[in-house]
Amino acid sequence: MLGCNNYEVHDLGVMVPAERVLDTAKELGADVIGLSGLITPSLDQMVDAAHEMERRGLDLPLLIGGATTSRQHTAVKIAPEYSQPVVHVLDASRVVGVVSSLLDPARRATLDAENRAAQEQLREQHAERQRKPLLPIAQARENKHEVAFNDLTTPSFTGLRFIEPSLETLREYIDWQFFFYAWELKGKFPAILERPEARELYEDALEQLDEIVRGGLLTARGVYGFWPASSGGDDIVVQDDNDTRFCFLRQQTRHADSRPNRCLADYVAPAGTGAGDHIGAFAVTAGIGLDEITARFEAEHDDYRSIIAKALADRLAEAFAEYLHEVARREWYEQGGKLSTEQLIAERFRGIRPAFGYPACPDHSEKRKLFDLLGAEDIGISLTESGAMIPPASVSGIYLGHPEVRYFSVGRVGRDQVEDYAVRKNVPLAEVERWLQPNLAYERGIDPAPVSA
Repeated sequence: MLGCNNYEVHDLGVMVPAERVLDTAKELGADVIGLSGLITPSLDQMVDAAHEMERRGLDLPLLIGGATTSRQHTAVKIAPEYSQPVVHVLDASRVVGVVSSLLDPARRATLDAENRAAQEQLREQHAERQRKPLLPIAQARENKHEVAFNDLTTPSFTGLRFIEPSLETLREYIDWQFFFYAWELKGKFPAILERPEARELYEDALEQLDEIVRGGLLTARGVYGFWPASSGGDDIVVQDDNDTRFCFLRQQTRHADSRPNRCLADYVAPAGTGAGDHIGAFAVTAGIGLDEITARFEAEHDDYRSIIAKALADRLAEAFAEYLHEVARREWYEQGGKLSTEQLIAERFRGIRPAFGYPACPDHSEKRKLFDLLGAEDIGISLTESGAMIPPASVSGIYLGHPEVRYFSVGRVGRDQVEDYAVRKNVPLAEVERWLQPNLAYERGIDPAPVSA
């Protein structure tokens, strides 16, 4: 977006150490530094980068963005480390206005003052939330979601299957509303097309999508499967060759009403009941070939079409995940007529497909177990050391089919649960805390007050 507006952008790529970012900014005489994070471990690295910028005495504004970042985390964790403006940019469409203001002395002062006031308010709100009591993990488990396991069905197969649907098939499952979100054009689709700018963007995207489909410029490839499984406490144990054990977290918020404290393991039949439950898993990508497309556009200095190509690959990957979930439900428990696109988008079906790193299972490190279970690297998807998927236009997760399972957010977790979780995963506490940093209800390295009983 900055490139489309005549700014000179030096993209250093992914997994770049803070020292290299700052050294390069000095060599180039950069006016602004931007850090983007797609997964949770990036958050700690951003804090370290801000601290190093302060140590070096830099006066450059720092922009924070990316899927795992938030205004609150920026205000609470990053901004206090650096005395110059630290601005969270929600999405790419807003960055041009922010940078324009930061490079104008008068507008920079105004933006900085407003931003600091908003961040102070966010810190106060965060402190207030941190004071709210949590249940001890033992009590939270006593308040689990008790569900019956008398409506279980058996998948038509167990083990793995590979799938390569056509792009023509996947385009019918695209949720266009989220395509417009990336450009800060909010509104219901197709009503949003009444706006001229949305209509123009949509027509450009359709033209490029037609070119991608006709030329087979992207390849969609996926793997999915089903296995017998059972729950053991807050874990789900898969009966594969390695007895894969997925570890999950439980909500610890003390509710004033009768709501349960949920964990994804609540929705798989416990071991020893003889209920014969199953779990599914999947990994898909629509990003194979994207590098070649964007390289061509960038060689032509066509940033606009390069951005559209990346957005379309993301939408096709999500469409693939939606399509494959429908296939999996049919293979497992769903009967009746085919759902409409509107019904699929509204999730009017049984079962969920939670992804590791998202609110119900926020630990990205569990993704490695998922990839090993699926052999996901065989279809061209790999993981970085911090859990990001390559190609980025990829989606992975598990399938849970219980009639009562719903998406939820784990939220804040206490040290008692984190310590227990580290034991279950058989990894050091500090490593678990690093992966779960946004969910911790305490400061790492500081002994908290006891969780209220």
